[in-house]
Amino acid sequence: MPTNTAKNRTREVVLILHDIRSAYNVGSIFRTADGAGVAKIFCAGYTPAPKNVFGKIQNDIRKTALGAEETVPWETRKNTPTLIRRLQKDGYQVIAIEQDPKAVPYTKVTISKKVAFVLGNETGGISKSILKLVDGIAEIPMKGSKESLNVSVAAGVALFRMLGC
Repeated sequence: MPTNTAKNRTREVVLILHDIRSAYNVGSIFRTADGAGVAKIFCAGYTPAPKNVFGKIQNDIRKTALGAEETVPWETRKNTPTLIRRLQKDGYQVIAIEQDPKAVPYTKVTISKKVAFVLGNETGGISKSILKLVDGIAEIPMKGSKESLNVSVAAGVALFRMLGC
């Protein structure tokens, strides 16, 4: 498995990419994660991974990740609830980046030394059943007519602001 070469990380940060459809979004998130010093990415649910189950490289991810799929460790997980519970048992604070009535502005969230961010589907977001499992929900306020950002853009905004990169 590849190793992230980011130096001086003060936190253990992982990402859970839950049911993201677009390989281009996944690749973009890998590139952003590398820049933010993310320790690992979990491609969960039906999110495409840098290599498929047959070990074939996913060129659409490679195209946008620009090598970050080789520097950020990753693994696939089909069952996101089980993954969330395991990370919580291992001491991770799990925060969903989502619009929800229970969400707080992402600028007001205090994160711990071990944190997992959940990012969800481009159109449906993160399901209520997943949101019930997380420790907190952070929202990026929108000021324009559009209700949300692209998931890869939201990942960058949230990571760099919340981690103080």
